[in-house]
Amino acid sequence: MNEYIRSKEVRLIDENGENHGVVPTSKALRMAEDADLDLVLISPNQEPPVAKILDYGKYKYELAKKAKEAKKKQHIVEIKEVKMRYKIDVHDYEVRIKAAKKFISQGNKVKGVVMLRGREMQHSNLAFDLAQRFIDDMLKSEDLGVVLEKKPQLEGRNVTFYLVGQNSNQ
Repeated sequence: MNEYIRSKEVRLIDENGENHGVVPTSKALRMAEDADLDLVLISPNQEPPVAKILDYGKYKYELAKKAKEAKKKQHIVEIKEVKMRYKIDVHDYEVRIKAAKKFISQGNKVKGVVMLRGREMQHSNLAFDLAQRFIDDMLKSEDLGVVLEKKPQLEGRNVTFYLVGQNSNQ
């Protein structure tokens, strides 16, 4: 900005958006002072760098406003967890399916966990079967567009898998 610009020449754009071409930095600074504005580097990595005559305070304010607006519109994808055991009852299973559908419709990822305790580790194949049944039931709901992100894997004493909606793929 202003005197901190080190290049000998800059490609100058004035306050009205008019391109003046490549001019010496000293001339560009004089033009900025005459207009009672600042000389700001817009693209410092160009050859020669692009500088614009503008009100720096107003420029910073507008940049902050744009960043705030962009942050307001973004949705942070959270990972919601649905836990169950392989001996789950029918109604409890349906509740887990309903919760997972709700999470995906809100744009979040779903981590499915089938927990195993003690001697249940010997029956990990039943946990994998339940995980696959859960995945199949979720994939059947075409209105959500559910996609399997990570297939069932045994992690410690749990069988885990990840589901995500097609519109929130990341």
